Amino acid sequence: MARLGSLRTHPARDHPRNDRTMNAAKIVKLSKRLAHDAGAPVRLRDVDLTQKLPKKEYKERRKAFQEQLLRLQLEIRNRHIPSVLAIEGWDAAGKGGTIHRLVDKFDPRSYHVHPIAAPTQEELAHHYLWRFWRDLPPRGRIAVFDRSWYGRVLVERVEGYAKPAEWKRAYEEINQFERQLAVDGNIIIKFFLHISRDEQKQRFAARSSNPLKAWKMTDEDYRNRRKWGQYEEAIDEMIAKTHTPHAPWYVIPANDKRYARVAVQQICIYRFSQALAQRT
Repeated sequence: MARLGSLRTHPARDHPRNDRTMNAAKIVKLSKRLAHDAGAPVRLRDVDLTQKLPKKEYKERRKAFQEQLLRLQLEIRNRHIPSVLAIEGWDAAGKGGTIHRLVDKFDPRSYHVHPIAAPTQEELAHHYLWRFWRDLPPRGRIAVFDRSWYGRVLVERVEGYAKPAEWKRAYEEINQFERQLAVDGNIIIKFFLHISRDEQKQRFAARSSNPLKAWKMTDEDYRNRRKWGQYEEAIDEMIAKTHTPHAPWYVIPANDKRYARVAVQQICIYRFSQALAQRT
């Protein structure tokens, strides 16, 4: 599991205010401090949720990283490399906001965000991976999944929509699915946005009291919250069984939204840069 460290770096050498475009060497250096691909999968209880990023530093990093992400997106398109990003996380963990900041400066012709809801009757009539195969990106494009095929081993497992035999074999099915994508040249990046139960409670309350955000709340959100322990167990097992070298998981401390957004941007820069360098 990729372990996350502090986003703070030496300002004289690494801070975006000193180099708005952030050259490739600095991006790799910064990102290696944030994400280390080696090591055993981490459990949620071991994640440091106190990580924060000051507002001023967040704005500087966000602007610099968005510019760098656009450059990388254009290079990925020119090199005809497909990319698949899966964004998972607790309810109210900030998935939508994180995705918005990630793709904000992208060329809209070369990416697509797929918000995943409950399967339709047509989708239920097929293998559960069928609907995701349809949305995989063509070469040179980026597909961002707001929730993903991992619902099979999360909500479908906990809520009983999938039988034990079905969700237990899904780990290997998913590993094979992602292995096929990797062999075919896809860059695969998977994130889980982790927040505390108390933080989720506060965000639920804030959403419910805001007329412009209350629509985000559903009965399912409260149902899932009551089963926090079961979901935590399912998430830990999901990460342990599907964290692979070609499709690693990155667990993002997301109690602080600014930290989470920049962490996701930075890891994508690292992975995109790494993939481009390996394919020269």
